[in-house]
Amino acid sequence: MINTHPFDHPIDHDDDKLHEECGVFGIHGFADAAAHTALGLHALQHRGQEAAGIVTYDGHQFNAHRDLGLVGDTFSSEQIMRRLIGHSAIGHVRYSTAGETVLRNVQPLFAHLQFGGFALAHNGNLTNALTLRQQLAQRGSLFQSTSDTEVIVHLMATSESGSMIDRLTDALRQIEGAYSLVALTDSCVIGVRDPLGVRPLVIGRLGDTYIIASETCALDIIGAHYVRDVEAGEMVVLDDSGIHSLRPFPPARQRFCIFEHIYFARPDSILDGTSVYQRRKQIGTELARESGVAADVVVPVPDSGVSAAIGYAEASRIPFELGIIRNHYVGRTFIEPGQQIRNLGVRLKHNANRAVLDGKRVILVDDSIVRGTTSVKIVEMVRAAGATEVHMRIAAPPTAHPCFYGIDTPEPSELLAAKMDVPAMAKHIGVDSLAFISMDGLYRAMGETGRDPNQPQYCDACFTGEYPTLLTDHEDKDNVAQLSLLAELA
Repeated sequence: MINTHPFDHPIDHDDDKLHEECGVFGIHGFADAAAHTALGLHALQHRGQEAAGIVTYDGHQFNAHRDLGLVGDTFSSEQIMRRLIGHSAIGHVRYSTAGETVLRNVQPLFAHLQFGGFALAHNGNLTNALTLRQQLAQRGSLFQSTSDTEVIVHLMATSESGSMIDRLTDALRQIEGAYSLVALTDSCVIGVRDPLGVRPLVIGRLGDTYIIASETCALDIIGAHYVRDVEAGEMVVLDDSGIHSLRPFPPARQRFCIFEHIYFARPDSILDGTSVYQRRKQIGTELARESGVAADVVVPVPDSGVSAAIGYAEASRIPFELGIIRNHYVGRTFIEPGQQIRNLGVRLKHNANRAVLDGKRVILVDDSIVRGTTSVKIVEMVRAAGATEVHMRIAAPPTAHPCFYGIDTPEPSELLAAKMDVPAMAKHIGVDSLAFISMDGLYRAMGETGRDPNQPQYCDACFTGEYPTLLTDHEDKDNVAQLSLLAELA
C-alpha cells in the first residue's frame, strides 16, 4: 500500500498503538477453499480491521468478493460464500494508513493479463512504488487504485519475460521495500517474501493441501499444521503436483521485523520457528533484570502487555494481577461524536480494578509508547484507583523513528520518544519511574547474545533509524507531496 509515513496523517488519539497494515492467506487444492480462507482471515483479523477480500478459481473462472468492514461481516452471507466456488483461493485483510478506505483499494487485486487471470494480495510497503508508478504512467499504464500493490501488477503486464513466474520475478526485482504476498492464477497459488524477509509468511498443510498465511494462527483455526516459514527471498508455488520452492533473488542477510515479536503477531502464533508468547515472556524477563523496582503488583496494560508482564512478574517474584480490565466491545466509531466523549475514550476501553490497585505500588507493563496519550490516561486512572506509586516498564526500546515497511506510524513530531528523553517522558506520563528494555536486552530475548551493530539480525529501524533498504520515494519534497495526495485518496 502507498504509505505516507512520516507525512500528514489522520490521528486517532484514542487508539495509541502502531498498526500492522495487512494479513494474507492462500490455499490450493481444497474443495471448500473460500470457507477455509474466510476462517484463516478471521484468525488474521488483528492485522487489519477495515476491509477484507477473497478471490477464488473454480477451474473455469475467477470469483471475487471484497468489501469494507470485518471478515465476519463481509463473509457472513451464505449467498456470498456460494458464489466463491473453487478449489483455490487467496484472501486479504487490510488496515489503511491514511485517508478513507475505499473499495477500489481493497485486496486481492485482480487483472486479466496476457497469460490469463491474476489475483494478488500484499502485506508490507514498497518504498519506490511512487517512482515506479510515475514511470509506468508515462508509458501508458492506467491505474485503478492508489495501492502500491497495483504497481506489481502493471510491472508484470509490461514485462517482456515469458512465463507468469518469470514476469512476477521480473516485477519483484524492480521493487524496493518489504513485502509478503500471495497470488492466484488458473493453475497455482504463489507465495513470496522479500529478500530481507521483513514481513512474515508461513507454510501449512492440511492433508494433501498446502496453505500460505501471514501467521500460524491462521493454520490452527482450520486444523492445518505448521510446516515452516517461507524463507527470506523465497518463492513457493502450490499446484496440483504439490509445493515447489524457487530462489529468484540473490542471497541476503535476513532482517525480520522485530516488532512482530513485540506486538503485531498474535501470541499463539509461531514466528521463525519460535512461540511469540514465549518471546514476549522472555522480553518481560529481560526487562525485569534490567530495570527492577520495589513494588507490590505487576499489572499489564491489556491486552498487548500481558505476555511481557507475566515474564516480568515471574522474574521479579512480584505478583501478577489484572489491575486493568479491558472492554472488548467498544469500537473506534463509538468514540467519534464529540470531544467530551473522546476524552472518555480510555475509560470506555479500560477500567481500573480498584481491589487490586488500592494502596499498592504498581508496575505497569506495556508493549510500547507511541504518542503517550493513552499512557497518560492509564496512569491517571490507576492513581485514581488508589495506587501509591506507579512505575511503567516498556517491552520495547523507545519508538523514535517512522516505519516505511508496512506499519502505520505517526509522523515523527507525534512520536513521544522523538521529542523527549526518558526522564522527560516519565514526567509527561506522570509515573514515578519509566524504563524501556535496551536494544541488547531485546535481542537477548530473541535468543541472540545482543545486537550486532555492524549486521543487525532484525529490522529495528523504528528504534534505531537504520533502514535496511533504499527509501527512494521519500528522498525529495515532490515525492513527499504526491505520497500524501495518494494516501488521502486511499
